[in-house]
Amino acid sequence: MLPKRLKAARKKAHLTQEKLGVMAGIDESTARSRVSQYESGTYRPPFEMMCAIAKVLNVPECYFYTIDDEFAESILALYEAKQMG
Repeated sequence: MLPKRLKAARKKAHLTQEKLGVMAGIDESTARSRVSQYESGTYRPPFEMMCAIAKVLNVPECYFYTIDDEFAESILALYEAKQMG
């Protein structure tokens, strides 16, 4: 999981770390710190947690795992086009 993509997607969705964590099913008392640790790369979330986060942020799970930035943006554009059509 690429931490910078998580932070960028969260900011694009206009969510705080705490709000994202709570919406993804993390206990409110630890939501902000856990998302912060994921975004900083201190801890790697389990795939199941990334699936929940991706759902909240309305992005495909693979967006967080694709290494090439240009390819990741292409994936995101394809996903968004699919959502519209």
